Amino acid sequence: MPRAALFDVDGTLVDSNHLHVVAWWEALRQSGRAVPMADIHRAIGLGSADLLAHLLGDDRDTGQDAAVSAAHKTLYATWFDRLRAFDGAADLLRTLHGAGWRTVLATSAGGEELAAMRRAIDADDALTAEARADEVDAGKPAPDPVEEALRRAGASADDAVFVGDSVWDMEAAARAGVRAVAVLSGGIPRAALEAAGADAVYADVQDVLADLDKGPFGVG
Repeated sequence: MPRAALFDVDGTLVDSNHLHVVAWWEALRQSGRAVPMADIHRAIGLGSADLLAHLLGDDRDTGQDAAVSAAHKTLYATWFDRLRAFDGAADLLRTLHGAGWRTVLATSAGGEELAAMRRAIDADDALTAEARADEVDAGKPAPDPVEEALRRAGASADDAVFVGDSVWDMEAAARAGVRAVAVLSGGIPRAALEAAGADAVYADVQDVLADLDKGPFGVG
C-alpha cells in the first residue's frame, strides 16, 4: 500500500496564523463585535462558519456571517504576496516525495488563498493532491478532510501520518484513525496538542525534517 504524508497548511507549512487572527479581529470589529485576539487564535484552523459559531455562539445573528467572512477574506488577501513558508517546508515535502510518500494538503483554505500559500511553499512538484474543507461535508475537527486526503492519496489510515498545528488538526486525524504529528509553529501549546491526540510534537517542520530518520515517518 502507498504511504501518505498529509499536511495542514496555515501555521504548519506557512507562517500565516497570526495574519488570520488580525484579519478576523478586524472583520469582527467592523461588524460590531469585540472578540479577544487570544480567542480568535485558538479558533484558527476551523472553517469560516465553524470559527464564527465557535467564537460567537449558535445564537448569533447568522445573517452577518457572510459579510464577516467576506471581510476576512479581503483583509487577509492583502498579505498574499508576502506570505512566507516556514524554513524546511519545501525540503520536507520533497524529501518525503522522493522517499515514495504521497503528499497531500488537507486544509480549510481554498481558491486564491490556497494558491498563494502554494506559491509561498514553492514545492508543487512534490505534491500529490490537495483536499479542501469546502469539498467535504464537514471541516476539521471532523475527520472528513483527512479522510478525503487519504482517498486522494490512495492510502489507508494505517499507512498515513498527518502533520498539523492546531487542536482541530489533531482531533480530525485521531477521528480518522491517522497518526497525528503536531508542530508548535502555529502558537498552540504542547499540552493542548497532546491532549487533542498528538502522538509526537515538534517545534516546526524543519524539526520534523531533521528527525525523519527515526521519527514518525521513519524515512532513514
